[in-house]
Amino acid sequence: MTIANFEFILKSTQQARANMLSLMEPLHMDQLNLIPEGFRNNLVWNFGHVIVTQQLLCYGLSGLKPEVDPAMVEAYRKGSAPQGNVSQETLSEFIQLSEETLVKFQNDYAQGVFEAFKLYPTSFGVELSRVEEAFQFNLAHEAMHLGTMMAMRKLV
Repeated sequence: MTIANFEFILKSTQQARANMLSLMEPLHMDQLNLIPEGFRNNLVWNFGHVIVTQQLLCYGLSGLKPEVDPAMVEAYRKGSAPQGNVSQETLSEFIQLSEETLVKFQNDYAQGVFEAFKLYPTSFGVELSRVEEAFQFNLAHEAMHLGTMMAMRKLV
């Protein structure tokens, strides 16, 4: 991946997360925690999920420890669902992590820490074989969850 491509994907991921935050900002915690009819999760779960997924795709598949707490990984990984209401304090932590994890990834990538990678067949039907592919795929994943959140926003 060229530096220009990496920077574009990073900037696009940052913008997707900023769009998620803008979508959630005017809402109260009870709205963010509400699971709309027909959905399995809520707005705040989707936000936590994209942070965890980027960590698992880029760090976990590279054999590195994710930069988020293991309890967060368990609560927001693929296949999980909300286990109760999230507090304002937890949401504030997610907001901080949404930026910090991308800055850390950018720095770690520049330092060349992603050497190994475990092949991963995604539920989208593509196989990831390098961290660069994982980061590109992550942007599609975050965009999908942004779309889900936009639909949910109309129902809360």
